[in-house]
Amino acid sequence: MDLGLTALELARIQFAFTVSFHIIFPATSIGLACFLALLEWRWLKTDDPVYKDLFKFWIKIFAIAFGMGVVSGVVMSYQFGTNWSEFSRIAGSVTGPLLTYEVLSAFFLEAGFLGIMLFGWGRVSKKAHFFATLMVAIGTCISMFWILSSNSWMQTPQGFAIENGIIVPTDWFAIVFNPSFPYRFAHMATAAFLVSSLLVVGVAAWHLLKGRRDELVKKSFSLGLWMVLVTSIGQVFIGDQHGLNTLKYQPAKIAAVEGHWHTNHDEGMPLLLFAIPDMQSESNKFEVGIPNLGSLILTHSLDGTVKGLKEYQPQDRPNALIVFWSFRVMVGLGMLMVALSLIALWLRKKQRLYTSHWFHRFATVMGPTGYIALLAGWVTTEVGRQPWVVYGVIRTQDGLSHTVSADQVGITLIIFVLVYAVVFGSGIYYMLKVIRKGPEIVYSDLSEPVGHGHFKTPMRPLSAVDDDLDTTKKGE
Repeated sequence: MDLGLTALELARIQFAFTVSFHIIFPATSIGLACFLALLEWRWLKTDDPVYKDLFKFWIKIFAIAFGMGVVSGVVMSYQFGTNWSEFSRIAGSVTGPLLTYEVLSAFFLEAGFLGIMLFGWGRVSKKAHFFATLMVAIGTCISMFWILSSNSWMQTPQGFAIENGIIVPTDWFAIVFNPSFPYRFAHMATAAFLVSSLLVVGVAAWHLLKGRRDELVKKSFSLGLWMVLVTSIGQVFIGDQHGLNTLKYQPAKIAAVEGHWHTNHDEGMPLLLFAIPDMQSESNKFEVGIPNLGSLILTHSLDGTVKGLKEYQPQDRPNALIVFWSFRVMVGLGMLMVALSLIALWLRKKQRLYTSHWFHRFATVMGPTGYIALLAGWVTTEVGRQPWVVYGVIRTQDGLSHTVSADQVGITLIIFVLVYAVVFGSGIYYMLKVIRKGPEIVYSDLSEPVGHGHFKTPMRPLSAVDDDLDTTKKGE
């Protein structure tokens, strides 16, 4: 089977496909775990059953996302041994322990308390259940810590020596807390919270458009918009600092992101709003930009100097066309998220937050944009790192397994696409059906709570989402 692509190209496509599919689920579960902890804390503090009902609904979405995240994550580790064995052989003494720390400190914590969180209602006390929820939320954040540390080390490697062609750790503190890690961790954490916030907002807005005005939908909408406000504005400042860090340690990536070919010695660098970078001609087509603004953003000076892509050898340049546009998709959607939250503030003041249909349509459309921006951001950082798998140390082509062939990788890629389409397509379809049904009033109108003041507790994992999803309300 000849796909016309090399083993390296197919291995990169396969890894990009699996990691892109995987990242959306951990991002959802990280944000929702913290949201669930917030809901349960508010319920314990106020004894308002609305928070309890919302917890019952959103824990279903969390359980589905968490399960699909675990399954899709298993594939990632296998690829290091099949397609990227040379990378594992050379850099495994660093990346291996970091991923092991993630399993020992985070995965075991999540696994230990997840069962109590999902199935402990009525079997443990309220405070014990909240503690379990809190531990799961903390566990997801710890997991993100180690994964981002490993990936950030690949972006800005520190604390190692090379002996006989093998990377040997010399300073674990420098490895874990490498120069880009604080910025990338904050950036990803905020992105995960933003993804889940927009999901909450989008679901609530959809139900508002369908005519629901009960307290569950309104509370979800309000809480989600407050979270979008904090995370979207925070992401602007975190992104700025992350960009300055990238300019210092990965200047070629920034040059590609900005479509900047010639170093600007005599004038400020413009901020290009539109361009089509051409790697062959080493120039841009159809440029539209704002003079000096690029220098102001990157150097905080109107005439600051930024190295252009021509300062680097052609074989050391990332693909400018891809990262230029993936970055602009991410930033453009980020600005829409800020606009969404600011408009919401204005509507709150006018007391029209729950009656403005045009805004509900806007919020519904914005619901999935967190995932699009998340993927665009990862495309920017990963394609921008090329042609290095460990920046400045190991080229991507040198990390490929020697024994893998293009046919082998091509066949497994096709299998992955088919299996993912069936398995995860079914999971996503099921999640959408849960979302379509929406949160339900279970306790808000009951004088006597079910099961000693707790939810009806399922006896097996697949019963965690136990609603009849084929039952729809009249008019839907």
